[in-house]
Amino acid sequence: MNITQEIIFDSFSNKRLANLCGQFDENLRHIENQLKINILSHANSFKVTGNKETVSIANKVIQSLYGLTLNQNIDFEQVHIILQEYGMQEDDKFSSDNIEDSYNHDNQIQTPKKLIRPRGRNQNTYLAAIQQDDLSFGIGPAGTGKTYLAVASAIQALENDEVRRIILVRPAVEAGENLGFLPGDLSQKVDPYLRPMYDALYDMLGSNQVTKLIEQNLIEVAPLAFMRGRSLNESFLILDEAQNTTIQQMKMFLTRIGFGSRAVVTGDITQIDLPKGQKSGLIHCAQILKQIDKISFTYFLPQDVVRHDLVKLIIKAYESENSN
Repeated sequence: MNITQEIIFDSFSNKRLANLCGQFDENLRHIENQLKINILSHANSFKVTGNKETVSIANKVIQSLYGLTLNQNIDFEQVHIILQEYGMQEDDKFSSDNIEDSYNHDNQIQTPKKLIRPRGRNQNTYLAAIQQDDLSFGIGPAGTGKTYLAVASAIQALENDEVRRIILVRPAVEAGENLGFLPGDLSQKVDPYLRPMYDALYDMLGSNQVTKLIEQNLIEVAPLAFMRGRSLNESFLILDEAQNTTIQQMKMFLTRIGFGSRAVVTGDITQIDLPKGQKSGLIHCAQILKQIDKISFTYFLPQDVVRHDLVKLIIKAYESENSN
């Protein structure tokens, strides 16, 4: 049974109205298509028609977007993200029971350039675990925010003087390539492997600030091989793409954690590029460390993907093919 609910905003300027609705009302049309509802807008009033659950979600989405129009431009991506935050489930059904749980601001992080908020229950659990535990693991498919949230947490810890530096680490492993066959000096060889880490830093700090912090040795971005023999105190360590570590490399990294340090390990065990027959250090440590206190594991699912809808569908298709 369909119901109609009216949303009215007081003192709604034409500029904010246009921002919320988008060009030719494209933002409203996207909400309609995703939630299978109907939205009629006139001045500062929005009438939403649909079943009880989807109307409730639409109300919260529109209210949230209205708040964002005060200081930022709303685009298709922002609408898509807010929709996911408010309870889009794996089977494309919606449950009002999960709405508040999936939009928890308790663990939000304010970086110099933007506010980072957990998008969904697993992201919220992940951020809480990073704050609480000395060693945290984020395991799951691409696009679930594992690395991005870890970098945001590291920036927050550095700005709050909880650590003295950030160390971002990746194994230099790619399918069909070897560092020795790439052109350039050592820096030019390893930069392509570390580029996703730089992208997250630039997004939250800006390129000038990142360059300054790197020059001051407050941020270090390095391949995993450079970690051997070091003892890292009062640092925030992030090991990304950890599915491509060997058992020995993972042990080496985890034993670098010094006094006053925290570490986050992220990876996707469905995308392992190690030579055939070699076991992933991420899979191995998840098996042997799961019972240790102060070590947390957060497992992300395809429905946690916050990229384009196609990414979620592609991941599901590969999972289905592998299960047959």
